[in-house]
Amino acid sequence: MNITVMTLFPEMFTALNHSIVARAQEEKRIELNYVNFRDYSTNRHGRVDDSPYGGGAGMLLTPQPIFDAVAALPEAKRRIIVLTPTGRRFDQRLAEEWSQEKELVFLCGHYEGFDQRIHDELVTDEVSLGDFVLTGGELAAMTMIDATVRLLPDVLGKSASHEDDSFSTGLLEYPHYTRPANFRGLTVPDVLLSGNHARIETWRRQQALKRTLERRPDLLDQVTLSDADRRYLQSISGLSND
Repeated sequence: MNITVMTLFPEMFTALNHSIVARAQEEKRIELNYVNFRDYSTNRHGRVDDSPYGGGAGMLLTPQPIFDAVAALPEAKRRIIVLTPTGRRFDQRLAEEWSQEKELVFLCGHYEGFDQRIHDELVTDEVSLGDFVLTGGELAAMTMIDATVRLLPDVLGKSASHEDDSFSTGLLEYPHYTRPANFRGLTVPDVLLSGNHARIETWRRQQALKRTLERRPDLLDQVTLSDADRRYLQSISGLSND
């Protein structure tokens, strides 16, 4: 996968030179490129922003530098993603969708955002990290790149490593335990020590259902539930959060 980030602050992306994303680069599973679209400005002062027509607070990124920066990219079928609070909220499903692509381009905005013609003519995806506003798109882009890259084949080392992640199944993930079995009187659930894999899978499914019911009940409307799931949820529906 080739990922290009268009930003005024490429130096912010050093966070992606560590951990899983760094390993994916070292193993040539992804190629990360950074383009400072100020380099494409034809303004003699290198300006990339101007005041909005019709008045109003703040400045807008002008179309010329970004149109020219995109035109300079090698020809390819690509998703061009603009980070904007008015876009679709980013989620695991979208990360999974992007992980099937060969080329992704992230446009990181600043000021009051982009001239609308950039949205209309260049962009395939308008995406928001959440219901809040950041000073720029860089932190959102880093988050989305990390979430997408970890889904690529073999990036996590084990192909099933992400399959039970929160949101991948539609539910929040079940709790995990490791050695020691007894830590300062805090013990691991007996079922996990039983060696009975069928019981363990049932326990994990029920714990995921319980955690989702308690913390994100809205997600249950989007999950295909079995009869056993429904019976379990009905049996615990009166539980408090303790």
